[in-house]
Amino acid sequence: MRLFVLGATGHTGSQVIDIALTRPHDVTAFVRSPQKIRRHDPRLRVVEGDPRNIEQLSQALAGHDAVLSALGVRPPQAFCAHTLVEACAASTVEAMARSGVNRLVLVSAAVLFPQKGMLFAFFRTLLKHIARDLTAAEDIVRSTSLDWTIARPPRLTNGSDAAYRAVRDALPAKGFSMTFRAVAAFMIDAAEQGTFVREVVGLAR
Repeated sequence: MRLFVLGATGHTGSQVIDIALTRPHDVTAFVRSPQKIRRHDPRLRVVEGDPRNIEQLSQALAGHDAVLSALGVRPPQAFCAHTLVEACAASTVEAMARSGVNRLVLVSAAVLFPQKGMLFAFFRTLLKHIARDLTAAEDIVRSTSLDWTIARPPRLTNGSDAAYRAVRDALPAKGFSMTFRAVAAFMIDAAEQGTFVREVVGLAR
């Protein structure tokens, strides 16, 4: 497959590239800062561009089989009002429509599930700006006719463990954390296998 990766310089995006290149895939990393991609591989193409720019996205997207979006906002900006993921979701789906690419796997967050309890209430308050941005991004994606999958992982950690559990419309039982690599593995698996199409998926170790 030809995979188009957004957020390729982040924790999850870099793992997407790493795993995809261990499999028989060609990868395009669409990034604002190409110098941050240190990996060199004949099957990896790095394209400089702004994920909010529809024209740049459309030109780079042509000929790909799937878009894997791991875009997000890092602290401290994450704890302030922002609309980055929403804006990028809007530009991505428009660019996909123009370029004829129909498969999208998007990383969101488990905080959007209506879980009960003090712990989840705390994280909803702490991550309220992230939640608003991701909710808006999800609404944009879900309103399209694309073959989308939205992944909602819990707290993410570093590590080489790529194991995950995936449940439709719910967080897996005792799903407190997982690795960035496991999220990346799920994204690639979903693209490869055509699973969880037009579904929201809760992930956990």
